Amino acid sequence: MTTPVSDLLSTAVAALGGQQRDGQVAMAEAVATAFAEKQHLLVQAGTGTGKSLGYLVPALLHDRRVVVATATLALQHQLVERDLPRLVKAVGTVPGVDASYAVLKGRSNYACLHRVRQGAPDDQGELIQAEAALGSMGKKVLELREWAEQVAEDGGTGERDEAPRHTEREWRQVAVSARECLGASKCQFGEECFAERAKEKAQRSHLIVTNHSLLAIDAVEGIPMIPDYDAVIIDEAHELAARVTQAATDELWAAEVERAARRSVRHVDGSEGDDLADAADALRSAVAEARPGRFERIPEDLADALALVRDAARACVSAFPKAEQGSDPDPALTQAKGMVQEVFTTAERMAAASESDVLWRTEGSDRMPPVLCIAPLQVWGQMRDKLLADNTVVMTSATLMLGGDFSSVATSVGLKPSEQLAAPSASATVAPDAQPWRGLDVGSPFDYSRQGILYVARHLPPPGRDGLGKAQLDEITELVDAAEGRTLGLFSSRRAAEAAAEHVRSALPHLTTLAQGEAQLPELARQFVEDPHTCLFGTLGLWQGLDVPGDTCQLVIIDRIPFPRPDDPLMSARQKAADQAGGNGFMQVAATHAALLLAQGAGRLIRTTSDRGVVAVLDPRLATARYGSFLKASLPPMWPTTDPAVVRSALTRLRG
Repeated sequence: MTTPVSDLLSTAVAALGGQQRDGQVAMAEAVATAFAEKQHLLVQAGTGTGKSLGYLVPALLHDRRVVVATATLALQHQLVERDLPRLVKAVGTVPGVDASYAVLKGRSNYACLHRVRQGAPDDQGELIQAEAALGSMGKKVLELREWAEQVAEDGGTGERDEAPRHTEREWRQVAVSARECLGASKCQFGEECFAERAKEKAQRSHLIVTNHSLLAIDAVEGIPMIPDYDAVIIDEAHELAARVTQAATDELWAAEVERAARRSVRHVDGSEGDDLADAADALRSAVAEARPGRFERIPEDLADALALVRDAARACVSAFPKAEQGSDPDPALTQAKGMVQEVFTTAERMAAASESDVLWRTEGSDRMPPVLCIAPLQVWGQMRDKLLADNTVVMTSATLMLGGDFSSVATSVGLKPSEQLAAPSASATVAPDAQPWRGLDVGSPFDYSRQGILYVARHLPPPGRDGLGKAQLDEITELVDAAEGRTLGLFSSRRAAEAAAEHVRSALPHLTTLAQGEAQLPELARQFVEDPHTCLFGTLGLWQGLDVPGDTCQLVIIDRIPFPRPDDPLMSARQKAADQAGGNGFMQVAATHAALLLAQGAGRLIRTTSDRGVVAVLDPRLATARYGSFLKASLPPMWPTTDPAVVRSALTRLRG
């Protein structure tokens, strides 16, 4: 007899020394029901609900394999290093529980024993084997190789996260991408391969922990990466559409085409490699002539150059020799062919100029030449057809209800509001291609109206294009002074964050003011936590990735509503498409994007039941514009005010 999910949750919570939460119980029961009835579920679970246990417990009880996908490495680490081991220890022996689990990442996240032992191809396709050839990287690469060998001997995972500290460039000397891999059947070290061992363990496991990108590649792009599964739990689901878009975005630039041409020359007998190099020159000229931004119609010179690259790459791929039966694989040839194939695939996609894609040219800089990028106009169709149609999907996050309901997020991932079921017990007749789903808000253990104040600086002028003005800078200084530091500043641009930091340092020299970019984020966060008389100002990385409970953070400042930039090629294309389809592109795209980021930013303030503080939005449009009510309905229900004197007084009292 299967243990009821509420009983197993109680057992787990008791064993872990936790406290039963009504929202957690409601979530666990809803997830179990979704699995049993094969209906999709969206669960908004506020910070402090304990949502990891809320979905892991029913996942362990499910009779078929379940995949858990996260957006961030931090949550993946929390699940694998803390939550799952403790949960398995607590309930792993309960009848009906399959507590086996595995972690699955992309191939480049594991050390490659072939590359460790044989070396990496250089730009001419020759294998680098001598340590001296690696120059200043030699010592670090040697350390990584020794680590990989020791891990292989000890039976470890070979994951990048467990390796000695290193740079991206150093890691590339001991790892390969999927296109560079020789394949387990062809590689002499295939039986020891860390990536293959991870796949084999996943094949034997009931629960697989992975990330949004790998899930997108497996389900949406149709490249098999994950063993067959029945259900998917997507944590941090507010980021899913963006991560799927990212996984389906390709880039092309002349230097990469040239590099592929150089690698191919020694493997093809004809002029195909030289032809590809000539095509790279044509691409460089055409990209330099094209204007930055989105192409509604590709310029003729650029279209011709893309066709030239596509055709030259296709001919080059065909000219590579086929491997002889029984011969050892040539890693340099495999990598060269993979590079040219990737150039062909991307150039072909760009040259096709499909209405379902958005093509644009980046600005470029002194350090980085302009690049061509292509991304899908929308991803909800692919997710609906290739993920939601075949699996039961549970999506959860602290911010899924934008504007007060689930419609915006549901639509972005391929679920239609009209398909939502009214109640857990409801039975409904739906169309054969419909994807019935339910939305559930399990609330939060926090009393936001007593713990937090939402202050909108209505008296300030609307933000301009030139960054922060004197009125905003003075307002920031007054708020920070009242709080005596203890401030997290979330800004729409790096320039604004730096300007605010400079102004506060000058006006309040007795406080410590840190700006993103002055050190690595973990180091900045450590300094912020250790000294309460500190301000930390930054941009998007802080909006979503910082967790600082306690007196460290009693004031969160948001300089302006985080609408996407008007010249953002993908967002502007999606907004225009929504308008053309008869919708409201501004609300569906720009306002929804802003609501999500605002909710994430405001969520930095209250992290425990004892936290107190103020979220200060310096953009008066939140109080005066028609869309302001939609944005405010996306935020935690804090006590609202527009009176700066009230806020300064509250901050003064909070600091004791």
